[in-house]
Amino acid sequence: MTGRVIVVGSINVDLVVTADRLPAPGETVTGGRFDRHDGGKGANQAVAASRLGAPTSFCGAVGDDAYGERARAALVDERVDVRELLVMPGEPTGVAVILVGAAGENLIAVASGANTMLGPEQAAVALDRLAIGPADVIIVGHEIPTATTRAVLRRASGAGARSILNPAPAHGLDRSTFGLAGVVTPNRSELAVLVRAEAARLGRPFPAPDDPERAARTLVEPNAEGAGATAVLVTLGPLGAVLVERGGTSTSLAAPGVRPIDTVGAGDALNGALAAELADGRPLEDAARRAVVAAGLSTTRPGARAGMPTRDELEAVLRPG
Repeated sequence: MTGRVIVVGSINVDLVVTADRLPAPGETVTGGRFDRHDGGKGANQAVAASRLGAPTSFCGAVGDDAYGERARAALVDERVDVRELLVMPGEPTGVAVILVGAAGENLIAVASGANTMLGPEQAAVALDRLAIGPADVIIVGHEIPTATTRAVLRRASGAGARSILNPAPAHGLDRSTFGLAGVVTPNRSELAVLVRAEAARLGRPFPAPDDPERAARTLVEPNAEGAGATAVLVTLGPLGAVLVERGGTSTSLAAPGVRPIDTVGAGDALNGALAAELADGRPLEDAARRAVVAAGLSTTRPGARAGMPTRDELEAVLRPG
């Protein structure tokens, strides 16, 4: 590895119920199976990068409760550096309640808890202590305060590090934040939120949501101040992804042929793998292609982290023949 992966984001405990189908609003579906997993999009991304061999650090916040202790221990077990994982006295650790249907589709509700207490100054100090530099790749999510996400992207840019913004959830993000990122990684619905917000701000027509390439291009076009993402990688589930880069380049990336069991965490696997591959010195298109395969593999086992591939598992699938 030529650089490190540093993740600034959320850390939760996932409470998961798997049922034959997802309930409609107001409906109760019985017969489900319960399990508890370690989660949070930021922590999941750190695990994904670490399993691929990248030296990985995580900056986030947990409460002073049993869930927080469990969440920290789970990252340590995955060889993630947790020196910058803060404990917020009196705050609960974040919890996600996840419903998973028979086809692997899911519904998720999150009580963010201590994640909301990670401020921009604390994140900036953590990055300074980690001495980030041009070889490093910084992933930052949006399950933490927007001001913190923005501060992390600015710090990464100032240090010459590459940055990845996972805009989940996308509401509340605008060009003043995503325009600072090297790569923005929305899914189709998150892309729609970002582009609709831009269209409303600029008074322009909204690109059709069934044309992710065209929609993504509006996010890489610099505005009058020059702000715009360098690239957008739109995840499309079983259809793979599309990579749109500033300057006109657009590339479709095919997903691997797998039978999904649980799609929870697939986006996190993609983000962590993308960062690990970039930290390994791969060009963006190659890194994105490999990340799409890693995301597909992650859906073949239940749980947000259980299916995230190791380096050997990923290379076995990518190996010709």
